[in-house]
Order: sequence, then structure tokens, then C-alpha cells
Amino acid sequence: MSEIRNSIKLENIGKIYRNLDIDTLIDHAVENEGAKISSSGALMIDTGIFTGRSPKDKYFVNADPSNKYISWGDINQPINKEVYDKLKTISNNQLNGKDLYVTDVFSGSSLESRKSIRIITEIAWQAHFVQNMFIVPTAKELEDFEPDFTLYNACKTTNPNFKDDNLHSEVFVAFNIEENEAVIGGTWYAGEIKKGIFSMMNYWLPLDGKMAMHCSANVGKDGDTALFFGLSGTGKTTLSTDPNRALIGDDEHGWDDNGVFNFEGGCYAKVINLDPSSEPEIFAAIKKGAILENVVANENGEVDYSDGSKTENTRVSYPINHIENIQPNSQAGHPKNIIFLSADAYGVLPPVSKLTKEQAMYYFLSGYTAKVAGTERGIKEPTATFSACFGEAFLPLHPTDYAKLLGEKIDQHNVNVYLVNTGWTGGAYGTGSRMTIKNTRACINGILDGNIEDSEFETTPIFNLSIPKTLKGVDTEVLNPRNTWENKEAYDEAAKNLASMYIENFKKYLTDDSDFDFTSAGPAL
Repeated sequence: MSEIRNSIKLENIGKIYRNLDIDTLIDHAVENEGAKISSSGALMIDTGIFTGRSPKDKYFVNADPSNKYISWGDINQPINKEVYDKLKTISNNQLNGKDLYVTDVFSGSSLESRKSIRIITEIAWQAHFVQNMFIVPTAKELEDFEPDFTLYNACKTTNPNFKDDNLHSEVFVAFNIEENEAVIGGTWYAGEIKKGIFSMMNYWLPLDGKMAMHCSANVGKDGDTALFFGLSGTGKTTLSTDPNRALIGDDEHGWDDNGVFNFEGGCYAKVINLDPSSEPEIFAAIKKGAILENVVANENGEVDYSDGSKTENTRVSYPINHIENIQPNSQAGHPKNIIFLSADAYGVLPPVSKLTKEQAMYYFLSGYTAKVAGTERGIKEPTATFSACFGEAFLPLHPTDYAKLLGEKIDQHNVNVYLVNTGWTGGAYGTGSRMTIKNTRACINGILDGNIEDSEFETTPIFNLSIPKTLKGVDTEVLNPRNTWENKEAYDEAAKNLASMYIENFKKYLTDDSDFDFTSAGPAL
């Protein structure tokens, strides 16, 4: 333990709890942090005033050589070393003298690609979350564990003088790539830990020619791997958790010469309006060892999943082995199918479309969806957004770096690509209704079992998307979105409006030196 103390860059440390067992972490959280136990045995915690990520408070140190690769802008904001050192001092002052939970884990199930990560926090339930979400080393692996990257979570402190530092708020999530460390302050939301390490994997892997992806993945009995790209709330976790297919992972993956591999060792699912009849695997995973965030429960620990009074972004984290049908070692072969999930708040996109290679590149770079209420600070209702590669908030490099890698792999492995709308039908948000899980699952099943290839297809106007006229298990009237609107002229106007947003957004990729002019594959007015 003395070696651990010496490796932690703090002046004074109380007790060190390194990779405590889950039972002990639960006891600490209940006894010291006000956590409760649900009727199903899961730990229930609140994350305070922040129940989603704070993307405007994320920074990278502007230093050589990483500044040659980082795509600077609103997503990846630069700070100088002096500001980072100030934030690190603020964090150290909070953590100094405290009993600390030190959790050593791996990110990446592939031995060739994984990174060793150390997370330091004074919060027991956060240490529990880290063990749920990442890959826990064996006792043998811990003996000579050396972290490639260390994250200090000082969530109890803030930066009150943030204006003097030209920062967005008193919250900070700051990365120093050259020193292989990061600091978090001001937010208790555990998703910052998860996505912080994901951002670093998105930095490291592409520089080695490996694809890093914000997607879920599963594999069929015949070894056919499927990827599900999408932002939070679009259905990655729900749709990839399938009793007939082995789950590889629900959110973050890599793709190298050997195939697809999970970055994580757990799942992080939204539970607002969770229904055991439509999502039985996730419901069954909420037991001892799982953590419920910001849910409302009665005095008996019975959770009301329909109650979003704390946040619409209620969540559960659980180890992947809480799902019965999982892929051994969280790795599989090259994908046969790629599915882009978009929650279209305008009710324009079809429930399923088959894409050409050129359309795949266009819609991957566009990354259109709707941000779902509560996922980020200030989002109260679904809001249209374009997030490159369905995960721009987590991409340190330029989006076209990831698109080039994806295009190469689609060509190399002859992958089918589809666009699936899990958003609204019959009208926009507020008028129409959300796509039913029944219809969406039937679309997914049609893709994965190949039935969609037997369909007769038609092409939609404006978006020029190829859609099936019929598909087993899907209500025929929803397959063409225009047919679901009472007012067809209103649909046409909504389609033109959304198309214009696509076109305007894609202009940022049409620079003089760009080789990514896929505008002809997008909508046309």
C-alpha cells in the first residue's frame, strides 16, 4: 500500500481503500453518504444538483504534442498549464487529509488495446460506480498494476474564481494528456468519470489506427456482430440488450484488426418510465450490485420509475454480468450490420432506412438526434442537435478522423448500414407520439435476421432514403412517415425544415482541403 501512497500526487492521505469489495462499498455509502437500498437490493444515491454531464465545463491543457491532434473548439476547450495547475491545487486541497477510495481498473477488453486507469475519490458510491462500469483486474493483475492514466475526482469542491480563469462555471472537468491525468470538481454526477475516460480512449485509439465508437454492440448465434450508434436516450442500451443475442456492451467500443471489443465492464441505462414487460433484461439487472441514480422511492424502497421529479435522466449502472446473455470476454468479430439510432423530434425520419456507403458517411458525420430531457444541464425537453459521429462531445480529434476510419472498415468488411428513427411519428414532439419499442424492435430484428432484404423498397422525397414498404412485425402505416401525419402539407414543411438543418450543419465539412464532400448523399431541396 505504501507504493500506492507514493504514486498518488497528494501531500497527506488518510486511509486508502483500494478496490474494496462491493459489499463494503455499499456499507460505506449507506453509513456515511446517505445512500438507501431499493426493494430489489440496488443501491440508491442522489448526485446532487447535477444530474447530467456539464459539457461546457470540459477542458484540455493546450500543450505539445497533444495540441497537434486535438480539434479545438466548443467541444474541446483549451486551457493553459497554469490554469490546470490551479484546478489541480483546488482538487488536492479537497482530497488532502481525507480517506480515499482508490480504484484500479482497465478500459478495453482487448489485451492489445486496453488502458490501465486509476480513479481516486472520497465517495464510496463513486468507487462502486467505477467498479461497475470498468473492467476490474484480477488479484494477480493488481499486484503489478501501473496506471496509464489517473483521474482525481474532487466533486465536493468548486472553483469560485472561475471568471478570473476565463472558465464557464465553478465546475471543471480538466484533462492533462501530457501528464496522463485529469481532475473533476464541482459535480457529483458519475457519468463525468465514465465519459472522461471514454474521451481519452477516443484520443488514444485512432492515433494507433483503431476505431473508437460511441455505440452498443451484440452478436448473434451465428457470430454476426451488430453495432448500434446513438446519443444518450436513443435506445443503444435497450435495443442491444436482446435475449436472442449476446451482449458485447451497451455504450463504448473499439474496432481493430481482430474485430469489436467493449471498453467497459458494465452498463449505464436510463430508467425513466422503465417497463419490465418491454425491457425485462434491464429491469432484472437492477439488484444488489447495481446503483440507481436520482430515482424516487417510497419508505419501503419501491422505486417509481415514472417519477422524473428529480430528473428525466434517472439511471442505473450495473456490471455486465447482471445480464444473462453476454458475450465471453466482451469481444467479437467484425460487424455485419451497423445501425445509426436517431431520436427525431420532428417526426420526419422513417423508422428504418437502408443506407448506401455514401449515405452512411453523411449520416455518421451529421449525427442527428434529439437531446433528451435531463441528459445535460438546461435541457428540459427534446431539442434537435447534430453531434458528429453520434458522440461529438467525447471526440478529442476532428470528426473526419473517425469517419475516415469507419469508411475504411465498412469497405474492408462489406458492412450493411441502416438509419433507425427511435423518435417521433405522426407529428413532431408535442403533437405526434414516440415510436413504440415494439415497432423499433421489429425493425432491428428485420435488419439482424436479414428479413429486411426481402422487402420491396421505395425512395422518400427530399431525403432520398430507401425504405421498406412492408416489414415483418412492423405496423405498415408507420414505415413511410408522411403517411402517419394527418396534415401531409405540414409533414412536407417539417421535412424541408429538417433537411435545411442537415444541409447547413454539413457545410462545416466542406472546406477547400476537405475530401468529405458527401452532400449528394444527403437531403436535397
